[in-house]
Amino acid sequence: MTEHHENLPGITMTRRELLRAALALTVVSAMPKGLHAASMDEVPRRLLGRTREQVSIVGLGGAHIGMQEDENESIRIIRTALDNGINFLDNCWDYHGGQSEIRMGKALRDGYRQKAFLMTKIDGRDRRTAEEQLHESLKRLRTYTIDLLQFHEVIRPSDPDRIFAPNGAFDAVLEARRAGKVRYIGFTGHKSPDIHLKMLDVAFAHDFTFDAVQMPLNVMDAHYDSFEKKVLPVLLKHGIGVLGMKPLGDKFILKSGTVTAAECLRYAMSLPTSVVITGCDSLPILEQALRTARGFLPLTDDRMAALIRKTSAAAKDGAYERYKTSDHFDGTARHPQWLG
Repeated sequence: MTEHHENLPGITMTRRELLRAALALTVVSAMPKGLHAASMDEVPRRLLGRTREQVSIVGLGGAHIGMQEDENESIRIIRTALDNGINFLDNCWDYHGGQSEIRMGKALRDGYRQKAFLMTKIDGRDRRTAEEQLHESLKRLRTYTIDLLQFHEVIRPSDPDRIFAPNGAFDAVLEARRAGKVRYIGFTGHKSPDIHLKMLDVAFAHDFTFDAVQMPLNVMDAHYDSFEKKVLPVLLKHGIGVLGMKPLGDKFILKSGTVTAAECLRYAMSLPTSVVITGCDSLPILEQALRTARGFLPLTDDRMAALIRKTSAAAKDGAYERYKTSDHFDGTARHPQWLG
């Protein structure tokens, strides 16, 4: 439990301040023994907010694990990522009917669990449903402890109140942390920065500060109902780990023809994100992410501004951010029973 916020709205940061924050998060050689700067062939690590955990600047998205016809290909992708310096693994109880967690659990055998900072998510909003989903996730992932457990798809204004209600999901997750089943607690969402701010506000009102928060951060977000502008400064103010997702907008941003995949990844990693989670459904796509991440340093102010200018016309109405403007990504809307 930590201190309350002051007033959530109205916190602003210039782009130069955001770039400085990104540099400050990156582990450098001047830090204590055991922390070191990445060479040009290494994936840099950043601090996960106030936790002091070191996580790779790019993380492996779990939604794309389970898409492969052969589960051995899924295992190869996960182990190749871990062998090449990516230590942050994303997953969720509901991905591919549990197959993403099952395959990741198999990949983490033979000593690979020790290489990973393992994150997964649950959909349950009440205590019983949350407990059941967490139990299934632990079993599928073949682990006693999940490093970071997150409340998934906080996309409705009612979600924060349900999660923090008496006998809500928060009670279940807090108890799991006391029991050693969970180390850190966060939440995710992709719909509206205002809902993220409400979730933070409700948590603060319960004298709780999240360890990490996941949200879309990409070259188009800054133009339309922006998480970067509204939520990112709040997270930095309170030392909350920033998990960027949808750097390519699930490839919809690439369809705009304004930017390349590498530019999308570089933009998101140049923000003060602890990790940028990207989906890799094949080894070549994983290698693309690794090439971009190795020896990465944040882009300059001018280069960031140029990318913003390139995407301004395409991004103005959110057409390429379908997670904000449609129900395309809303799994819990299609399956309300997952919420409990």
